[in-house]
Amino acid sequence: MEPLVFYGYLLATIAYFLLLLTAWVGRKKNPVAGPFLLALAFSMLWAGYITVCEYQPTYTLIISTSLAFETLRNATWFFLLGTLISRQQLNHNYLLLYRSRFTYMLAAFIVFLLVFELSEDVRTPIKQFVGNQVHIRLMSHLMFAIIGLALVEQLYRNATTELRWVIKFLCIGLASLFTIDFIVFSKSLLFTSLDYPLWGSRGIINTLITPLLGIAMYRLQTHGMTDISLSRTLVFHSTVLMGTGLYLITMSLAGYYIRDFGGSWGEFAEIVFIFLAIILLLVLFVSGRVRALVKVYFNKHLFSYHYDYREEWLKLSKTIARLNSLPELSAAIIKTMADLVDSSGGGLWLKDEQGDFYLADAKNLGFDSPQQLAANHSMILFISKKQWVIDFYELAESPQLYKDADLSLWMTPEKAVWLIIPLFLQNDLEAFVVLTQARAPRPLNWEDHDLLKTVGKQLANALALNHASDALSRSRQFEAYNRISAYLVHDLKNLIAQVGLIVKNAEKHKRNPEFVDDAITTLENVVTKMDHLITQLKKGHDPQYQNHRLNLADVAADVALQQAGNRPALQVLNTFTDDLFVVGEKTKITAILGHLVQNAQDATPADGFVKLILEKQPPHAIIKITDNGCGMDRKFIAERLFKPFDTTKGNAGMGIGVYEARDYIRRLAGSCHVDSAPGLGTTFTVCLPLAEELIVDPESPSLQV
Repeated sequence: MEPLVFYGYLLATIAYFLLLLTAWVGRKKNPVAGPFLLALAFSMLWAGYITVCEYQPTYTLIISTSLAFETLRNATWFFLLGTLISRQQLNHNYLLLYRSRFTYMLAAFIVFLLVFELSEDVRTPIKQFVGNQVHIRLMSHLMFAIIGLALVEQLYRNATTELRWVIKFLCIGLASLFTIDFIVFSKSLLFTSLDYPLWGSRGIINTLITPLLGIAMYRLQTHGMTDISLSRTLVFHSTVLMGTGLYLITMSLAGYYIRDFGGSWGEFAEIVFIFLAIILLLVLFVSGRVRALVKVYFNKHLFSYHYDYREEWLKLSKTIARLNSLPELSAAIIKTMADLVDSSGGGLWLKDEQGDFYLADAKNLGFDSPQQLAANHSMILFISKKQWVIDFYELAESPQLYKDADLSLWMTPEKAVWLIIPLFLQNDLEAFVVLTQARAPRPLNWEDHDLLKTVGKQLANALALNHASDALSRSRQFEAYNRISAYLVHDLKNLIAQVGLIVKNAEKHKRNPEFVDDAITTLENVVTKMDHLITQLKKGHDPQYQNHRLNLADVAADVALQQAGNRPALQVLNTFTDDLFVVGEKTKITAILGHLVQNAQDATPADGFVKLILEKQPPHAIIKITDNGCGMDRKFIAERLFKPFDTTKGNAGMGIGVYEARDYIRRLAGSCHVDSAPGLGTTFTVCLPLAEELIVDPESPSLQV
């Protein structure tokens, strides 16, 4: 009895037994509990049988029977891997196994090998037929190891990023198990006899992988399984086959050297070789950079086209179909573009209603990126005109190609930026994506550029659809709001009826004290209800105002009087001595400026300041409402500030005031601009044409410049 072999397999038996008990307790939560329990049970029986046999010097018994147990163990692990792949791809544990001819061929081969290993009557004539030089059992178990590695690779490589976290330790554990089997049987086949020291070391190795299997079992129980995205089959199969082929060639060369020059395998060399083989396997499986390099290599040398366009298109369509909101879509756009070229991160800049571009979302940018680019920025104009993907590798080699674009904002010391990809909708630039350096740096060719621009157009369509859905939702909200207004008009009609009844009976009962008391009570009730209705309608009511020539100084004074009861007190500042005349409806402009001042006061502490500043910059009058309150970030301004029915005041607001203010200012041929930053306050700048610059049509309230 070899003590190390005995105790190694004994520990493996105990470890598998404990893991089997744990799996049995949590079997209801495990989506593949049956195959997992079966694999653990046969692994325990395999290790237990060898442990028992190590008590006796029965080497022949171990060879003839333990390999049969090992065949059953391998079959159950294959069954588990096939179940996982079937569940991921078809959402059914066994449907893929039923449909696969390879499953039936493998099952038939396993049955044949079991009969061959257990029956001397079958084994003897076959050996006589094929000859003693061919070691069928060693070759068969070497094939099992390769099949196991291929299944593990298929399970891991074809999984999504999220799913890899769930199955990572299962793949590492089983890859280690099949790797050591491959090493044992390839060397044994090379030297025409079973390598007993290597064979005996598998007990310790199986003990060491049981914690990995335990972690994988826990993650399967707590996170379940999701769909995977299929990769190119040729790449997947060729990786395992090429790796095993190179290993066999290396072993063969070493064997010939030993045979010819009298060398021998040392324990140290074997341990180092096994360790390096396992580390190499883990690096290839886990390292994103290595996977990216391998992908680049295979794309260059094995495919006429670098991309599987059907796969990319289906993946993109599936991704877009799952998205429900702009934040989800923004993150998906960055991830989709980054995955296409194996970039490590990026950011998305979207166009706002003013035509400027703001940073909507970012992932692993790694540098201090600009938060906003104006519509007239040279880079925006360059992209809109050329419709190019800006490649910073190409920029370094041929800077003259980009001489019309100012790219200084992206020329960081870290040299983090790699690509700037435009997203066009019918030749209009809707957004652009900035990608950081790739995990495996490489130059882009025409096919990469075409794919990026094509995917960019599809993503721009998704953005447009999102905006259209948002606009439709707002239209429905306006429809509901108009319906509510109809109900309110009905209430007003009832109130008018109550007042009309008082007027009708006043002449007859005006000297009756009780009538007077009732009338006053009724009028108080009417006033209360009308005040409530007016409060509701104040922001939403939009009558056709008649425009007149008015003095903004008088409007500012009315706003100051209207807001006199709020804190901090409004400060009105005039930077000129002359009157400042514009054309508009005084009541409406007063209400709009009052609302903007009210918002500033609500966002500013009592000890802060809110100022209304009037300026004259011909041909415009400038009204600035500035405060030192809490402020707003650029994303909030672009996505929410001017969005109707979106409010931060809860039930106290309807989210329509700022939208209404900008809409009315635009009707007056004016503009509204916001400058703000969190913690630094806000400045609303309203720009209106001066009255002397306008021609007022007396027959119509519309304006002409």
